[in-house]
Amino acid sequence: MTQATNRQVLLKSRPKGIPQAENFEIQETAVPQIQDGRILIRNIYLSVEPAMRGWVSAVANYSEPVPIGGVMRAFATGRVDQSGHPDFVPGEFVTGMFGWQDYALVKPETIQRKVDPSLPISTSLGILGLNGLTAYFALLEVGRPEPGETIVVSSAAGAVGSCVGQIAKIKGCRTIGVTSSVAKAKICSDEFGYDAVVNYNSNDLERSIGRLCPDGVNVYYDNTAGSISDAVLQHISVGARIVICGTASVPSWDPPPLAPRVERRILVRRARMQGFLVFDYADRYDEALAILTDWVKSGKLRYREEITNGIESAPGSIASLYRSENMGKRLIRIAPE
Repeated sequence: MTQATNRQVLLKSRPKGIPQAENFEIQETAVPQIQDGRILIRNIYLSVEPAMRGWVSAVANYSEPVPIGGVMRAFATGRVDQSGHPDFVPGEFVTGMFGWQDYALVKPETIQRKVDPSLPISTSLGILGLNGLTAYFALLEVGRPEPGETIVVSSAAGAVGSCVGQIAKIKGCRTIGVTSSVAKAKICSDEFGYDAVVNYNSNDLERSIGRLCPDGVNVYYDNTAGSISDAVLQHISVGARIVICGTASVPSWDPPPLAPRVERRILVRRARMQGFLVFDYADRYDEALAILTDWVKSGKLRYREEITNGIESAPGSIASLYRSENMGKRLIRIAPE
């Protein structure tokens, strides 16, 4: 029987920089009633993404900001509870942008896809979701690695970075990971197969990159921006490709932070720097998911998940992510599978 209330995490105030728990509030409302060919989803897993910082920013980037008082935008995976559309049957698992809430009443086009229950359904929000798709398309379409090349990945233990490193290895590349702790460096080496890992909190990063990449960095997969990228860019090779996937180390872009200028280095190395958004590849998701699924099932692609329980953990989860406290893809379980 459907429960009487729907808990929702609302954006209470506009954050300055990284969203904190106090920027959100949890309210209880009635469970939506099925109508107009829509589908009622009972969410099971909620996703936490670094991109959420941009989604709640006062300045629109690639999407309109979540409005004050609105349900926090988020990917989620859940079960069809009721359906007013013939393509979706109660009991099926689906994923899409359903928000931080127990129940979502959505149009059919809001559902990204049905989820194959032969693998843990949580993977649809990580290695077989936004993170895996980001790693796949950004590395292969923008970075275009060739066998034997050296790939450097910042935030190498993260949900995207860990996948990037493994795909690069599958493609015959040498991989260097940059991460923030001894524990994460060990995970990068032992679980994700990086050839070398640098802990930027205990090593001279620029010197370490120079030592590990004597012939230069062919592809730099940038999840952080900031001082980490400043150090890596000093060692790019001729013809290097720099993939700008995230700017996690920069707490605010208003005003823009001062940093070394990269134009001269890009010029003399004839390098290419390009930004990436996974939504630009939406028409190719099925193609990538088929390949990623095969790699996961064959053991070529490994993943870690860090799952907290209860919607009450959602408000502080973005800030926790930016403090590098997670040891895998951050998910919130709000209902049994």
